[in-house]
Amino acid sequence: MIKVHEDYARQAGAAGAQVICFQELFYGPYFCQQQDAEYYEYAESVPGPTTERFAALARELGLVMVLPVYEQEQPGVLYNTAAVIDADGTYLGKYRKNHIPQVKGFWEKFYFRPGNLGYPIFDTAVGWIGVYICYDRHFPEGWRALGLAGAKIVFNPSATSRGLSAYLWKLEQPASAVANEYFIGAINRVGIESEFGDNDFYGTSYFVDPEGKFVGEVGHDHDPELIIRDLDLGLLDTVRDRWQFYRDRRPDAYGDLTKP
Repeated sequence: MIKVHEDYARQAGAAGAQVICFQELFYGPYFCQQQDAEYYEYAESVPGPTTERFAALARELGLVMVLPVYEQEQPGVLYNTAAVIDADGTYLGKYRKNHIPQVKGFWEKFYFRPGNLGYPIFDTAVGWIGVYICYDRHFPEGWRALGLAGAKIVFNPSATSRGLSAYLWKLEQPASAVANEYFIGAINRVGIESEFGDNDFYGTSYFVDPEGKFVGEVGHDHDPELIIRDLDLGLLDTVRDRWQFYRDRRPDAYGDLTKP
């Protein structure tokens, strides 16, 4: 998987891409279909071996990278994390998945603590980007926090399956792009990893603009592929001048939303 994604990065760089995001837990299987402590061995420090290896590649290619990995902060303290590497190979920081599911085929509370770094955004060579991870996308609060912080593009690397969430995949993220007036890159696995379970990951990765329109075709629902799209960041100003959602929001009226 490391080699496969290095090849994808090289293809993207050769095609003129400036930023790339891989799928959730990109360098191995989606082991959360089972609950088995042996898979704790996939965890590593961040920054650590994988981030350092891809930082060198990012520097070589001049490519911003979002690397979703399994993080060990210390033994027994584990997170579902995405590291962000700038185009010059600089490690900019990380996001830890805040919302952790525990449903059939997605036993993530066995593997991950909830994130504790808030909703950071990262000043990259392509501008301010944010990261949300998979199950996070069902929660509007984080999308808004990233927008308030200044994100222009938010990536959502995922491992989500056909029988569970396919009806939401092309609904929630376009709606969130509209509500928060930025671009979203939605990345998903494909296929069945039968050694680990029967989840049928349905792919259909895409970019969506702040008007809720898909940028180019949506990705294939069975075959792995590299999605490369041109994003017109000038559209952000157009949309924000048209719809003043950030001006008209009423945080003074939302206090009850933060109560348990």
